[in-house]
Order: sequence, then structure tokens, then C-alpha cells
Amino acid sequence: QLQLVESGGGLVQPGGSLRLSCAASGFTLDYYAIGWFRQAPGKEREGVSCINNSGDITYYADSVKGRFTISRDNAKNTVYLQMNNLKPEDTAIYYCATSQLFRLCVRTDYRNWGQGTQVTVSS
Repeated sequence: QLQLVESGGGLVQPGGSLRLSCAASGFTLDYYAIGWFRQAPGKEREGVSCINNSGDITYYADSVKGRFTISRDNAKNTVYLQMNNLKPEDTAIYYCATSQLFRLCVRTDYRNWGQGTQVTVSS
């Protein structure tokens, strides 16, 4: 069974950092682009950052450029999202998902969604 599990969320003060992990079980991530998406209450799920299967092409939403970094360790079957200088508007549930295409972070390309991890940025 293909499964992605997100972890690393939590409560952090503005300006703080978190590192999210997206671990795969039941399959290897090597052949997939991976995307991080987020959904805040009452809002659409939006693409935050995506990375191609080899890790040499990345995409960031304008709202997170310069603050978030996506990376992958195919040997560990895991993709990471390092989030620095967090802002209250980053508060959301963060999800990862796989895609056989890499077209930036087009949500409809992505499958195998994890359950999500809550990130709350508040003082």
C-alpha cells in the first residue's frame, strides 16, 4: 500500500523554524516529483514547494521564497521542507503528495496524499 506520512509540525513563534518530513512506505520515491501543499481553514489547498524526482529542480510559491527550502534524500525515501522565519500566515495543515509529472506545483497532478501535519505560528 502506497503511503506518505508527514511529521515535524507543531506550534512555533513568529520568526521560528520547523523542518517537516515526508516519508514514504510501500514504494520508492525515486521516480516521483514530490510536492508540499498547505491548507488553512476556509482556504483552498495551495502549492508551497515542489521538487522533481532527481532533486535538481525546485519550485517555491512567492509567499515562501527565501524562507523555505525543499530537499530530498532518496536513500532515506524522505522529502523535507525546512521552514525558517515563519509567519502567522504560514499557519495551516501541510501535506505532501507524489506526482509522475513535474509542472511546478499543479495540485491536480498530485496523488497519494498524506494525512497532513499541523503547523501553527503564533506568539
